[in-house]
Amino acid sequence: MFRRRSVLLGTMGALATPAILRAQTAPSTPIRIGEINSYTVAAPFTLPYRNGWQLAVEQVNAAGGVLGRKLEVLSRDDAGQPQTALRLAGELLDDEHVDLLAGGYLSNVGLALSDFANSRKALFVAGEPLTDTLVWDKGNRFTYRLRPSTYMQAAMLLDAAAKLPAKRWATVAPNYEYGQSAVKWFKQLLSARRPDVTFVAEQWPALGHIDAGATVEAIAQAKPDAIFNVTFGPDLTAFVRQGNTRGLFEGRSVVSVLTGEPEYLGPLGAETPTGWIVTGYPWDQDHRPSNQKFVDAYRARFKEDPRMGSVVGYALIQGIVAGIRKTGSVVPDRMADGFGGAKFATPFGEVSWRAIDHQSTLGTYVGTLAVQNDKGRMVNWHYADGAQALPPDDEVRKLRPAG
Repeated sequence: MFRRRSVLLGTMGALATPAILRAQTAPSTPIRIGEINSYTVAAPFTLPYRNGWQLAVEQVNAAGGVLGRKLEVLSRDDAGQPQTALRLAGELLDDEHVDLLAGGYLSNVGLALSDFANSRKALFVAGEPLTDTLVWDKGNRFTYRLRPSTYMQAAMLLDAAAKLPAKRWATVAPNYEYGQSAVKWFKQLLSARRPDVTFVAEQWPALGHIDAGATVEAIAQAKPDAIFNVTFGPDLTAFVRQGNTRGLFEGRSVVSVLTGEPEYLGPLGAETPTGWIVTGYPWDQDHRPSNQKFVDAYRARFKEDPRMGSVVGYALIQGIVAGIRKTGSVVPDRMADGFGGAKFATPFGEVSWRAIDHQSTLGTYVGTLAVQNDKGRMVNWHYADGAQALPPDDEVRKLRPAG
């Protein structure tokens, strides 16, 4: 069972005495990463994510570590609560003397950690939080973010969405920062590409508490031609089941963020709605060397198939390592200013940290859903490069405050 208080990897002897704790720059002491995530409320994603960062730490340490020092991760569970995350971040910095903070799952938690890190002048490398606010209008010097953002996900889906004959659209998204951001960007980008489009309904169920029947009925009454879906996890499963039962998806196109990721697609099984245009991770179909090497290592280590969370956890550590190697230091100011431009290998290929907004160029896959052998599956997919899904630098400068 995962222990709430901590997961320690690396040199356990480094915790033996206060003197060693104070010797943060000594070659014999590990580089300590304080990792915070929503393990108890988002297990389908975060437990594979934990496996991913564990695998990466093991590989880095087996190869000699970073700057001659091993990596050690001290992991905490925020239970999906921003205030809990802030308390834990303070403990990790003040009591455990970590060199940097990392992780995050929900966007509101990620934003709280980002603001805290900025006030403490401590580096925070966000893995999963997708809201663009994290790197744009509330971006700061001490925060970097790994995953493709809500803007990037919407941009990746835009070509397929714009080609649909649909003119009347409805949206459904969880009513918090991530859902609001995803809907905002999809509406803005699609309207710019297709001025003939109108949005005739918006549904904002509470995260984890969707009334799927009422949500489906409200969308159906608006008579949209197409639906943009941002629900995920158990909310997605409930929405799909009610939509299938009530015929909501018959004769309607659906464009959906994240639904093709194994952790969200798996529970749908034979109920997977066919033809949806989605972002996701067809882990068993991409045989490029970078992905195949990761898949083989992950399956050998954990005796299970990887999920998108596995990739995020693995790439998060690789991104941190690359930044530290580039700066040659774990001094927060140096890392904050030096991570930009660092390149690192991921299962999806080489990506980099952008200096302009601290967003990584990690991409994702876009395809459609099908059912094969009573299981949901992405088909007709392609990899969408994150660097190509971001706005021009001039636009980014308008979106992100100076400094």
